[in-house]
Amino acid sequence: MNDVHTTRDPARHGDSVDATTAPAVWMRDGTVRVGGRTVWSDVDLDIARGQFVAILGPNGVGKSTLVKTILGLVPLAAGELRVLGQPVGQANRAIGYLPQRRAFDESLRLRAIDLIALGRDGHRWGLPLRRRRRDTGIDELVELVGATGYARRPIGALSGGEQQRILIAQALVQRPRLLLLDEPLDSLDLPNQASVSALIADISREHDIAVLLVAHDVNPVLSYLDQVVYLGHGRAVTGAPHEVVTTETLSALYDAPVEVLTARDGRLVVVGQPEPPAHHADRHHH
Repeated sequence: MNDVHTTRDPARHGDSVDATTAPAVWMRDGTVRVGGRTVWSDVDLDIARGQFVAILGPNGVGKSTLVKTILGLVPLAAGELRVLGQPVGQANRAIGYLPQRRAFDESLRLRAIDLIALGRDGHRWGLPLRRRRRDTGIDELVELVGATGYARRPIGALSGGEQQRILIAQALVQRPRLLLLDEPLDSLDLPNQASVSALIADISREHDIAVLLVAHDVNPVLSYLDQVVYLGHGRAVTGAPHEVVTTETLSALYDAPVEVLTARDGRLVVVGQPEPPAHHADRHHH
């Protein structure tokens, strides 16, 4: 069950691959097995630069595993995968990655702006050196994510929404062409979910960055998306939101009733999404 249109992988046919025009993520018939169990199989992806794509589904269906597969941390058991026109793992310097939400102790005195800088200089021991050129780029990122008013405060003193904007800036510090965000809306209240979703959509389109965002709930991001990847029962349905986010498609994917309603303003709202059976849980990789 897959709605992505099949395209030829130029690398397989000896054609030259231009990393600036190649799909950000190209997968055909992807299958992952963990501990002898198939997490998902026959997954197709074709994600272009500048697209905002959500990886959706209930807990335990392998959403984070898909992100780790794109990073080369979890190998494919079958199928093909290319990232930014390169074999998996070879383009990681051009990928920004925000793992599942970290908790910062309120007593942590590290300034938010210095945490952003660690995304560029963190491969060195100790705190990053202050360099005028580096600080100029960091200031631009701070402004981009709307954090100018609090970037020089301790990260532990910031609210959840403020911290998440800082972490997004950190993921952008290497000027990636692909941004992977694992549950960036988790634990945020509804207003912050909406504002962070809008921020990510703006960054994707204005800076031509492909964004893959893992989410448990589609509703905060649905109006911004170019594609959705819905995982469930070891399968995936992919395509444009209006094609995939329907009562019929999601109910068939989960083999259980899922309602998609239309709000007064025309927005789609997904209700009644089921939890997967225990044997489909991917607790170690989600």
